[in-house]
Amino acid sequence: MVWDKNSENASLDNILKRGEITVITLNNAHCYYFYKDQPMGFEYELAKAFAEYLGVKLVVKVVDIPENLIPVLKKYKDAFIAANITISPERKKEVAFSNSYMNICQRIIIRKNIARYIKTKKDLEGQYVYVRKGSPYEDQLKKLKEQGINIKIAPCENNNDEELIEKVAQKKIKITIAYSNIANLNRRYNPQVVIAGAISDFEPVSWAVERHSKTLLLRINDFFNMIKNNGKYASIRNRYYSGIDSFDNTDIIIFYVMMKTRFPIYSQIIKEASFTYGFDWRLVTAMAYQESRFDPFAQSYAGAYGFMQLTPETAISLGSTNIFDPEQSIYTGLKHLKNLYNYYDTASELNRLLIALAAYNVGEGHISDAMKLAVNKKMDPKSWASISKVLPLLSEQRYYSKAKYGYCRGSETVDYINQIMHYYEILKKDEIKHKKKHYAENNLK
Repeated sequence: MVWDKNSENASLDNILKRGEITVITLNNAHCYYFYKDQPMGFEYELAKAFAEYLGVKLVVKVVDIPENLIPVLKKYKDAFIAANITISPERKKEVAFSNSYMNICQRIIIRKNIARYIKTKKDLEGQYVYVRKGSPYEDQLKKLKEQGINIKIAPCENNNDEELIEKVAQKKIKITIAYSNIANLNRRYNPQVVIAGAISDFEPVSWAVERHSKTLLLRINDFFNMIKNNGKYASIRNRYYSGIDSFDNTDIIIFYVMMKTRFPIYSQIIKEASFTYGFDWRLVTAMAYQESRFDPFAQSYAGAYGFMQLTPETAISLGSTNIFDPEQSIYTGLKHLKNLYNYYDTASELNRLLIALAAYNVGEGHISDAMKLAVNKKMDPKSWASISKVLPLLSEQRYYSKAKYGYCRGSETVDYINQIMHYYEILKKDEIKHKKKHYAENNLK
């Protein structure tokens, strides 16, 4: 079929006229999910930003498996796919792709106890490898077989990538394959697994539209150029992926142990104090663990004490009389965090919270210096993505010599935020899994 100029414009014209655009995606930790009744996910956040860029409402259409993304796109006019979809010659025959915004590769997922034996694709010789049936992983494994590696491919129906990774963690299967970004996201929830070598080259990830929707495609490309230049893309990506590659799985294992042993002792106080000051108790739990490992007598080299690692000066100024009393420490720490959160009220949404957490860790003075440095570098001083880039620079003489508050180990604060958000994501994921289990049990009754 030959498309004329009007048909190329029709899709975008219809979207603008109707005032809404449909994104077709998947329900998983990377693409789209709900937490505390709020939609989240890397692809969702990008899609929402794109809808705002167009000045229209975003409508989300979730499909069950990746193989249904393109068929559903053909049924929904004036829509686009945002679902970790890679560009391939076969798919290019059916849809038009935007410019790539991420590169990923297929990685081997195994348990720690066999990590020494299976490191590269050649080590898959003679091994059963479980993958989603009809997936790109199955296609790639078949190519490896053709190259002479005798892999025993075990296609699985009714299992997504996350479920197969969890099965590896639970010793139900030995090996699976997942894209690198999906693997990294799920490693924090399954510390027993190891991400081994790649079995594919890097593949570009893009959004997809119907082949005739050329004007819509141009707007998508313009949108990605804009958000990569203004820091919006980095801000969204950092929210989900920052620091994951360097995260130590041993820390996750210890975190789970502490959640079962120490956390129950203080859970009620944390939940009550979190409610009092308007914070998610899971975030506060992640913060408290990062601060003291739930130890009310913890002491840092920098002279901070107790459950929430407050300095004596800060604790006294906020009315605390016993810095080692866990209840006082929790309430005083959250009062301090709330004051900082209120102080950075010109920052939006999560940026405000992350900047407040950073100030809790390193002090308002250094954050003020970082904001000024961000402005000098023509970056958004109210974005954590910007602050996290310039804060580590304050350990270099050419920068801290000009800063009001001087030298700062800013990289430690960036790591501090990354760790908190990792633990927070684990707790959110656990709640989602608990709700799904509870829902399934009730439906069986």
